[in-house]
Amino acid sequence: VKLMESGGGLVQPGGSMTLSCTGSGYIFENSPMQWFRQAPGKEREFVAGTNWRGDETEYATSVKGRFTLSRDNAKKTLDLQMDNLGPEDTAVYYCHIQYTDIWGQGTQVTVSA
Repeated sequence: VKLMESGGGLVQPGGSMTLSCTGSGYIFENSPMQWFRQAPGKEREFVAGTNWRGDETEYATSVKGRFTLSRDNAKKTLDLQMDNLGPEDTAVYYCHIQYTDIWGQGTQVTVSA
């Protein structure tokens, strides 16, 4: 089982970025999926999650209205569209299969001028 994140990097405050997670080695379309993030010196925190169909989503209060989670089961991808980014969004972002201990390696997002 493998999760691979991509799309991180440096973005200016107020900018946008899309992270993508690709799953392999398991039945992606049967699995509820989540994004977490971990900022320096802080614990890993929940960002967003979706059920296996992608028709139910949940967001952390801090990102609601700015982030949009979507999945494409045919492509086995989970995308996190992030808009109006601020320095507080700087973190390593991780893809996760809910109810398991399976995580991606993480992708760094840095919001800075």
